[in-house]
Amino acid sequence: MQVRQFKQPGRYADGNGLYLVVDPSGAKRWLLRLVVQGRRRDIGLGGAALVTLAEARERALAYRKTAREGGDPLAERRKAQDVVPTFAEAVERVHSEHKASWANAKHAQQWRNTLQQYACPQLGTRRVDQIDTPDVLRVLAPIWLTKPETARRVRQRIGTVLDWAKAAGYRNGENPIEGVAKGLPKQGDRDEHHAALPYEQVPSFITQLRAAEASEGGRLAFEFLILTAARTGEVLGARWDEISVANRLWTVPATRMKAKREHRVPLSDRSLAILTRARALAAGSPLVFPGRSGEKPLSNMVFLMLLRRMELAITAHGFRSSFRDWAGERTSLPREVAEMALAHAVENRVEAAYARSDLLERRRDLMEQWATYVGKKPRAVL
Repeated sequence: MQVRQFKQPGRYADGNGLYLVVDPSGAKRWLLRLVVQGRRRDIGLGGAALVTLAEARERALAYRKTAREGGDPLAERRKAQDVVPTFAEAVERVHSEHKASWANAKHAQQWRNTLQQYACPQLGTRRVDQIDTPDVLRVLAPIWLTKPETARRVRQRIGTVLDWAKAAGYRNGENPIEGVAKGLPKQGDRDEHHAALPYEQVPSFITQLRAAEASEGGRLAFEFLILTAARTGEVLGARWDEISVANRLWTVPATRMKAKREHRVPLSDRSLAILTRARALAAGSPLVFPGRSGEKPLSNMVFLMLLRRMELAITAHGFRSSFRDWAGERTSLPREVAEMALAHAVENRVEAAYARSDLLERRRDLMEQWATYVGKKPRAVL
């Protein structure tokens, strides 16, 4: 009766930190003031129209007990109110939280698309705390042998989603991905190497490339890739502000490197000649090898299509292997120089601690030798 009679706005104490708050509008609500882990906190217990005085006292007692034991009643209440997401909902949340850390937007989109296509039909409506090894096995089994690379990616990405669910407090125990391999057949041997051209045939390839039926920008970009022993993405994303003609140097920022470390590439005479022609074709674009619009780089399919037209079963990435074989067999420079030219990380931690130089001056000589070798007139065509 007393609660109903309070009309004047203000705060009325019931004792032990429990208050009835009357707002200027006349609305009444319960408030508990207590110390949680050394900090004073105010916790709302609901409106007086729905929560009786007895219920408010009961809730206040429970919260005070939690606080005395060192817990956080607010955190526990939020956890109780937090609905365990389905797998499909978890995919969206993980994608949203992680996409900023991925190398590019295309990878972020592919990450979500593979899960939506292969995992969500089976797991999408299941709560993440209900997914177990047999469920994952049913997703992977149909594609494990027919699409092995895709299946491995799906397995890894399902694992990432369920690891997130555990870290967020939605799951307990081990990730079901850990045991799924026992229920899957052995895949065939994986060929981890990119198809490459023997280095002796690279001069002939350069001759054919220069005469190939393709855009001049694509041909120049491909030859520049071979001369610099760079990766496809590094070349296609190259910008003019990374190029110093005066210093004969291309500096690839860490954000565009696989190892996330800045990489300096010495430029040979032929590389500089290619850049001179590329600048004329770029027509003011900030990109060294722009696409038709000038705002985006050439498509990452440009080299693949060139090789198909030339009817060669090799890859653009494979020319890094051609370069490495040539450097090992045809030069007397230490292996570290060639490895540094490829921007390979030093795996030995002790060796890495002392490898503070990027051997730029020694690599200048190496890249000029490589340009001379691949630019020579071939003895025979492919």
